[in-house]
Amino acid sequence: MRLTTLFFTFMFGFSLFACSSASPSVISAREGKAMLDGDDEVILVDVRTLEEYQGEHIPGAILIPLSDLAADAETLLPDRDAKIIVYCRSGNRSAQAATILDGLGYTRIYDMGGIIDWPYETTAE
Repeated sequence: MRLTTLFFTFMFGFSLFACSSASPSVISAREGKAMLDGDDEVILVDVRTLEEYQGEHIPGAILIPLSDLAADAETLLPDRDAKIIVYCRSGNRSAQAATILDGLGYTRIYDMGGIIDWPYETTAE
């Protein structure tokens, strides 16, 4: 069955069977806020550095720096089907993080971009 899927994908540009997770979704700060307000199960991940996180972060966010994400995801984010929102400062690292998580088999990843576009409450440590 796998060979058939590869054949159709190669020959026709589409697959008859789902072989991997859906691509990460890009969402706005407003959409992210609505998700966070409406679902206690959403995991918010800040992929910036410890110093950036301590200076300012979105309440409820957990810190997993982009440099540690691939190594620490399985331990810190054990449910590959959980809703996960990632953000950084401007959107570059969050896009990279979403790609990493997708490659690790996470199925519901939302790239919210940067905290610079977050008009809501933030906190500092």
